Amino acid sequence: MIDVPFSVLDLAPVAAGAPVGEALRHTTEVARRAEELGYHRFWVAEHHNMPAIASSAPAVLIAHLAAATSTIRLGSGGVMLPNHAPLVVAEQFGTLEALHPGRIDLGIGRAPGTDQVTALALRRTMEGLSAEGFPRELADLVNYFTGERPGPIVATPGRGDMPAVWLLGSSGFSAQLAGLLGLPFSFAHHFSAQNTDAAVAAYRSHFRPSRWLSEPYVMVAVNAVCAETDERAQWLAGPSGLSFLRLRSGRPEPLVSPQEAAEYPYTAVEREFVLARQEGQALGSPETVRRQLTRLVERTGADELMLTALVYDVADRMRSYELIAEQVAGGLRRAV
Repeated sequence: MIDVPFSVLDLAPVAAGAPVGEALRHTTEVARRAEELGYHRFWVAEHHNMPAIASSAPAVLIAHLAAATSTIRLGSGGVMLPNHAPLVVAEQFGTLEALHPGRIDLGIGRAPGTDQVTALALRRTMEGLSAEGFPRELADLVNYFTGERPGPIVATPGRGDMPAVWLLGSSGFSAQLAGLLGLPFSFAHHFSAQNTDAAVAAYRSHFRPSRWLSEPYVMVAVNAVCAETDERAQWLAGPSGLSFLRLRSGRPEPLVSPQEAAEYPYTAVEREFVLARQEGQALGSPETVRRQLTRLVERTGADELMLTALVYDVADRMRSYELIAEQVAGGLRRAV
């Protein structure tokens, strides 16, 4: 068994032909089940202009999930700071922390989480956050919570109601910044597996103890689809691969069924792209997933794993988390 905490990253996947409300209801069901199984935290991610993903408003969705659960930590994986004024984020997550003290995580990302046209619609300027601008706005955000640099604006809620702040990354910039600020770091291994080792090493080498953290803390997010057999897990993972291919091709669509994904007429190049994306993922039976995740933890020294499963049917999604809880993570209760 793997002796680190396990958590869940959910994208509220939208199935082809189904209403978006159904995707959000399914995410609520998965959050409740994850809590019952003993998963440590449940995060939702901010993405925009992606028909297969319904978690575009993390603060709103987290508020709903917090009301539907009672113990599991809830958070953003992440809120994309370029899309929001720091004051707005402080007020939203200050509200969540005030309502659900000790249960809220604020994961912050530096990318817009969407295409450039949509990013313009969100922030109404083509200017992104530069390498200098992001740390400055992050500092402003933290200050709204702490009030250490008094100013004319007080975030209410916000000041005095600070959630646990994380930095998210898929490359080295946020890794180094998280280390320098003494913040916990979550790496997006699920879509940037080639950069994992270097980013984790950069985080640890740059880490400075802070009031929030005395030692480095790394969480690695990984695609994990578990079923009774390797073949079944590969079958269930088919829609995710096709969805990612369409996204990268500029043709995002809702999630199709495993049967439709299997029947899709892949070109040789497209097939190679999908297979390459599976490298570093955990797909298979409990034994296979245990072996793959064990290697990942041993290689990275991860303090926590965050699993994500873009699976068409909610019953299969929940079954995947159940199998991992029961046969890979030893029941999870001890990890909470």
